[in-house]
Amino acid sequence: MNFRQTLRSLFVAVFSVCTMHQLAHAEDRLPLVDISQETDRQVVIAEGTEEVYQGHPTTLLLPDDKTMFAVWCINHGGSAGPMALSKDAGKTWKRVDERLPDNYSTHQNCPSIYRMVDPDGKARLWVFSAALGTRSGPGMPSIMSEDEGKTWKEMPPLGFPCVMTFSSMVKLKDGSYLGLYHKGPEGKDRSPLGVFQTISTDGGFSWSDPKVVAAVDEKNPCEPCVFRSPDGNQLCCLLRENTHKGNSLMMFSDDEGKSWSTPVDTPWGLTGDRHKEVYTSDGRLVICFRDQAIGSSSRGDFVAWVGTYDDIVNQRDGSYRIKLLHQYGRKGDCGYPGVEILPDDTVVATTYVKYRDDDRKNSVVSVRFRLDEVQPDP
Repeated sequence: MNFRQTLRSLFVAVFSVCTMHQLAHAEDRLPLVDISQETDRQVVIAEGTEEVYQGHPTTLLLPDDKTMFAVWCINHGGSAGPMALSKDAGKTWKRVDERLPDNYSTHQNCPSIYRMVDPDGKARLWVFSAALGTRSGPGMPSIMSEDEGKTWKEMPPLGFPCVMTFSSMVKLKDGSYLGLYHKGPEGKDRSPLGVFQTISTDGGFSWSDPKVVAAVDEKNPCEPCVFRSPDGNQLCCLLRENTHKGNSLMMFSDDEGKSWSTPVDTPWGLTGDRHKEVYTSDGRLVICFRDQAIGSSSRGDFVAWVGTYDDIVNQRDGSYRIKLLHQYGRKGDCGYPGVEILPDDTVVATTYVKYRDDDRKNSVVSVRFRLDEVQPDP
C-alpha cells in the first residue's frame, strides 16, 4: 500500500468513526427518511473529476413542464460558464455551453436563473451572477434570452455589490418582481451581513435602489428564500443564519414587501443554508437546503423539510425531513439547490455534492421523489 492509499484509508476510517459518533449523539426532533443511497432516483448532470469541481447550481422549469435549465459555476463560488438543458423534465441532460456569450465565463459566483415577464407580456430568461471579472468586480452582471433559452446575450452589470446575486425572487401582485440578496460591508462576505431588496417593474432590465430589509444584532442573515402563503396574501422569507449557533431566521410581509416583520427563529427542522421551496398539489411545502440543525444526524447533508405554511407561521417543527444526498468529505460543502415541482407532484431537487467517497470533486446531481412514496415509518 502506497502513502496515498494509506492516507485515504486513514481518512475513511476517521470519517466512519465521526459519522457513527454523530449518529450516536444525534438529537433529531423530526422523523428522517433517508433516500440518499437510492441511486435510481439520482441523475448526475455534471460529474466532478479529480481536477474539476462542479458547484452551486440553480434550475428553471419552463411553463411546458418539460424543459428545464441548470446553471452552475466551476469551483467553490468560482466562475460561471456551464449550462445544461433537459427536454424531459430532468431525466436526461445535455450541455449547451456553446449557446452562451464568451464573456459569461468571467461572471463570478453562484449564477441564478429566472424567467421574468415584462408589462407587455414578453417573457425573458435571465442568469444573474455576483460580479464581473473578479469577485470584487462590477456587481450583478447577467445574460439574457428572449427566445426561451435558444440564444443568449450579455447584459450590463446592475452595479449592486453583493456576496451573491439574487438568492430568490417573487412576482408581486402588480406584475413587478422583488429580488433579494445579501452582502456585508462594501459588498464583502464578512460580518455583519444584511439582506437587501430591490424591485424591477420592466421585467428585469432596471431595478430600484436596494434597501436593507433584514439586519440582526449578533447574527448574520443571508441567502434569502422568498415565497407566498397558500392564499397569496403574505410573503415569507427564510434566511440562512451564518453564525450557525442556533436556528435559521424568518420574516414576513403583509404588504407586498413594503415592510417586513422583525426576523425570528425558524423551527429547528428548517435550520439550514440556501432554502428553496415548492408546494405540492395537496398544499404541503417541500423545502430543500443544506442541513445545519444543531444535533441533526444529517447535518451538513442535502435534506428536504416537509410541512405546511401554517407550521412555519406558528413555529411548529413540521411533519418530517428527507435526507436526499449524503455529502462525502468536508461536511457542508453541498446543498445549494434548484427545486422544481412537476404536474404529477414529482419533486426534482438539484444540488452540488461530493457524490462518492473517492478522489472526485463535487458533482451537480438531482434527486427525484414524490411525497406519497417517501413517508416515515408509522
